[in-house]
Amino acid sequence: MALKCVFLNTSLKKSGEQSNTEALFDEAKRVYEKEGVEVEVLRLADYNVPVGISDDLGEGDEWPGILQKILNADIFILGSPVWLGEKSSLAKKALERLNGSSGQTNDKGQEIFYNRVAGAVVTGNEDGAKHASHDIIYGLSHLGFTIPPNVDAYWVGEAGPGPSYIKAGTDSDFTQNAITTMAYNTIHLARMLNAKPIPAEGNVTK
Repeated sequence: MALKCVFLNTSLKKSGEQSNTEALFDEAKRVYEKEGVEVEVLRLADYNVPVGISDDLGEGDEWPGILQKILNADIFILGSPVWLGEKSSLAKKALERLNGSSGQTNDKGQEIFYNRVAGAVVTGNEDGAKHASHDIIYGLSHLGFTIPPNVDAYWVGEAGPGPSYIKAGTDSDFTQNAITTMAYNTIHLARMLNAKPIPAEGNVTK
């Protein structure tokens, strides 16, 4: 059975608008598809997702549909631009809504996101990519996702206003290597977890 990857882009731009974060993820998408991984790309800005720490905030809340796609995937990548040295407000919202599922468990009694692999993609034209990646990776790990090594792929330009990833960063050897490493490491670990999930010993939610 083919692996599935969901990329949640927390750019402030809706679909149809150019996203540097999504352009960087597209490099990983090529690797995923080459390796037979099914990829679905979502933009949080396209959906009505209220603020809150809950898996479902009632009528009109479109988060439950997004959550189900994440739960159906083997690999989850959260992408964010950098604003004022931080991940986007939508990235924060996504993490808070994911936290709303922290009380749920799988059929073994483990936290609901166990045996799913995660990573982060970050872009910006100012410093803050490592800080944003740190927040995202820690948050996902704390919620039960498994984090392989070197899965924080990012690109940032020079300090101050200037061209972003699409115009200035696509020829960065460092970034291209990072995005390729992220893709392959998430694939490798997802395959391992599919073959041998984390046993329910010492990690069952009580």
